[in-house]
Amino acid sequence: MLRPPCRRLARPLRRAACTGPGRRLLLSTPIFYANGPPHIGHLYSALLADALHRHRGLRGAGPGRLSTGTDEHGLKIQQAAAAAGTSPPELCERVSDLFRRALAQAGVSFTDFTRTSQPRHQRAVQRFWGALLDGGALYKGSYEGWYCTSEECFLPESQLAERRDAQGRPCKVSLESGHQVHWTKEENYMFRLSAFRDPLWNWLQENPHAISPDPFYQRVLRWLEEDLPDLSVSRESSRLQWGIPVPGDPTQTIYVWVDALVNYLSVVGYPTAHGEWWPAAHHVVGKDILKFHAIYWPALLMAVGLRPPERILVHSHWTVRGQKMSKSLGNVVDPFSCMEQYTVDGFRYFLLRQGVPERDCDYYHEKVLKVVNSELADALGGLLNRSTALSINPSNTYPCFSESCFPKVSDSRETKGMGRASAEDYELLASVASLPLQVVGYFEGFQIYKALECITLCVRQTNSFFQRHRPWKLDRKDPAEQLWLDTIIHVTLECLRVFGTLLQPVIPHTADKLLSRLAVEPQERALSSLTFLPRYSGKPCPFEGRQLGPDTGILFHRLEKSREHQRETKKL
Repeated sequence: MLRPPCRRLARPLRRAACTGPGRRLLLSTPIFYANGPPHIGHLYSALLADALHRHRGLRGAGPGRLSTGTDEHGLKIQQAAAAAGTSPPELCERVSDLFRRALAQAGVSFTDFTRTSQPRHQRAVQRFWGALLDGGALYKGSYEGWYCTSEECFLPESQLAERRDAQGRPCKVSLESGHQVHWTKEENYMFRLSAFRDPLWNWLQENPHAISPDPFYQRVLRWLEEDLPDLSVSRESSRLQWGIPVPGDPTQTIYVWVDALVNYLSVVGYPTAHGEWWPAAHHVVGKDILKFHAIYWPALLMAVGLRPPERILVHSHWTVRGQKMSKSLGNVVDPFSCMEQYTVDGFRYFLLRQGVPERDCDYYHEKVLKVVNSELADALGGLLNRSTALSINPSNTYPCFSESCFPKVSDSRETKGMGRASAEDYELLASVASLPLQVVGYFEGFQIYKALECITLCVRQTNSFFQRHRPWKLDRKDPAEQLWLDTIIHVTLECLRVFGTLLQPVIPHTADKLLSRLAVEPQERALSSLTFLPRYSGKPCPFEGRQLGPDTGILFHRLEKSREHQRETKKL
């Protein structure tokens, strides 16, 4: 033993970083394990964090950072490199570059890309280890149990199942992943996790939104009601050479998860400059790594006197035609080919529109085509195309709004005999006017898919408005008809301006194209200054009479079935 057991290990927590408007915030993805190329599950994590980061920037909420990167140590990488006939550094260099390129190609606006092989990070991990040791949170002892190399952790019997291996022999596997486990006995450093049950429980009771969505919060509370044994936080160097050595003990290598979790501190300058950012951090993670982020990580932070992160935002997995993605099934979806086939914005939209954090979501080609073609190409793109067509708007301007055609009313049921607008038209105005606040609420609640659902409903309402009044049938030679025609187009363009502004965090390229067509300048695209249809309230509209931007063609081209998919369909 390094020191006698301590009755009280939770150290006084240091004061939080500044809160309120204009405060700093670190948004993070997990750092992705560099034993293989990226798949759509990795991309989904990154896109969720990216959309939150972009949305926060458009709101002018204060300085923000988006961190991501690669986790490059551990037994899995050591074994993967050996199987590939290369060294761990060479494998990590290649795979890390793949992740960086995939995220950049997908438009992920990361500000920091951490590699755990970087000296800066390794120094931070060693300092963090020293702080754990100084606080009495570590001791050395013999440990044995079922170890899962794929998950890089020991698993209790309750998380195992009996199966048969490829040779038909009985074996034990992880219930969560299905990967085989092996009985392992070794001398390790242990973290006194059992001492942190009450501090963790109190933290969650005082911060009911610390883990979202709520089903995952409830899952963590249930875990805390179970046995919480001390945690092995090192491996024998004879078994694991590829990692960060324990300071002062060359016989031990720091456990890969401790190493990886410290990236959230090393990226903000731990151990010297992190106070400017920490604990103002929101971690976006998959449900398979919830325990590491919601129990182990907060306990480790408490042990060194730091507060847990403000929020842990958890999402579920993607399946492929109802099956879990796996190399053995050959159904792992390559994000590079998806972005090429569906376009970057098309695939971004699909994942964020269809991904529901609380439950696993299913990917298949036909679904992507249906969602993207229906909502981006037809509904949104068709509306822009029709409302800016020279046959409808030959002056190519943002036309004037007529208050006599669309008078302001306190109740949409009192529209009879007033102007040209119907009760349905007033319902459209109410829906679009309330949309920005709805979207903000859903983004803050980590329900981006619901924000997109609301936008889609409003796009459909606007299409119905345009179709209902058939502006192409109106006689421009009649002054009264011209006033109504201009008002129809004005209202439609105002709706499109709101949609384009709100969609910037999700489909940045397409939103930019839409707003540029409406001649909305870059400085006019912030969410903080978004005002819908000011002329309806008797206020001036800065866009009225403005020449529209250049026509760059179809907003979003319809996607077609790929040749490979057509061949697969014929086989079926």
